[in-house]
Amino acid sequence: MKNWKRVLLSTIISVGLIATAAPAMAAPQQTGVKVNDQVVQYTGGEPIIDRGTTYVPLRTTLQAMDAKLTEASDDTIHAVVNGKSITLKGKLKRINGVTYAPIRIVGDAVGYEVRWDAKTRTVLLVSEAVESAANGGRGFMWEVENNGNTVYLVGSMHIADDSFYPLRSELEEAFAEADYLGVEIDLSKAADEAQQKLIMDLGMYQDGTTLKDHVSSETYAKVGKILEQSGMKPDTLDAFKPWVVGTTINSLKSVKAGYKAAEGIDLYFIQKAIERKIPVLELESYESQLGMFNGFSKELQEKSLNDILDNFDVLDDTVDKMAEMWKTGNDEQLLELTNSIAAEGGEYNKAMLIDRNIKMADKIDGYLKSGKKEEYFIVVGAAHYLGEHGIVKLLEDKGYKVVRK
Repeated sequence: MKNWKRVLLSTIISVGLIATAAPAMAAPQQTGVKVNDQVVQYTGGEPIIDRGTTYVPLRTTLQAMDAKLTEASDDTIHAVVNGKSITLKGKLKRINGVTYAPIRIVGDAVGYEVRWDAKTRTVLLVSEAVESAANGGRGFMWEVENNGNTVYLVGSMHIADDSFYPLRSELEEAFAEADYLGVEIDLSKAADEAQQKLIMDLGMYQDGTTLKDHVSSETYAKVGKILEQSGMKPDTLDAFKPWVVGTTINSLKSVKAGYKAAEGIDLYFIQKAIERKIPVLELESYESQLGMFNGFSKELQEKSLNDILDNFDVLDDTVDKMAEMWKTGNDEQLLELTNSIAAEGGEYNKAMLIDRNIKMADKIDGYLKSGKKEEYFIVVGAAHYLGEHGIVKLLEDKGYKVVRK
């Protein structure tokens, strides 16, 4: 299996730029609560969300967790759990005669893991006994603080599936507190006419030539064979340059394996940012990313295409490995993957990692130095963070303390 790590890294870093449309953003739904997968039925009031914090009717929620409310006044709650009295502090709300409390404070105090299922807009309260069955993706997150500002650095997988969700509570909690979401590029704009025109202008030959005129006969034959295996005509992608052909073939295999850009971590948070109506900041641009791929030498473009063609039969296995690495938050495997590409050197590593990391770290440095005392939730490809030229090291070199969360 030659150069599979390069293929894997490309999947982690690049963002599905050839997708023809982004999914429609659904209107927000009412928030629900489940305790160990059982829906909590509220009769005296429904859960509400106030500035990213979910408040629930206190008495009914405690009953669903086999706890009994004994007293609640101001910001102090007294309850009985498994025969033991507990006291917890939390900002209470009184609405139409019903006492509401932040669900995370209640869940933590009673001993339940609190999670968020964005697809169903449901808060999941999971007891220790069944926690292992409900664990979501751990992923990668670091925290940096400076001058009253906080930046959360989150490593994305740009393609994913249902098994990644719900995410662990620390990720959801950090996002709920954020004033801004930062991403490589705003994928919700992928279907815009300007972006599609840019892909066509850069990714297609404009001089009357075709793919066959720019790659070897062996490479061209392999492309045709794989397209036929995928139920397409062998010349379907003739109008496109090697970097577009490679990305498209890679996507065909990933989608067949069940991984989609619509399920990716960055698009997941973009959708949540739209719901919360917080600004989405782009650390890069469609022009810069497409220009990078298009700027690769003819030799590198064909080599990268062949890496995908030669590993086509095992691409689903490599994506499965990447998914497991992300869901377990395995730093050692992520660093090994990044270092394996860095060891190759050359224009690929310089463009994909070194140059981009420097620019993104400089932008993050600017956020940290602002005097606004705000919180930023930054989501970029996981492989951008670790290694000698990773964003974490670049920020540490600037004097910041970066803490793994």
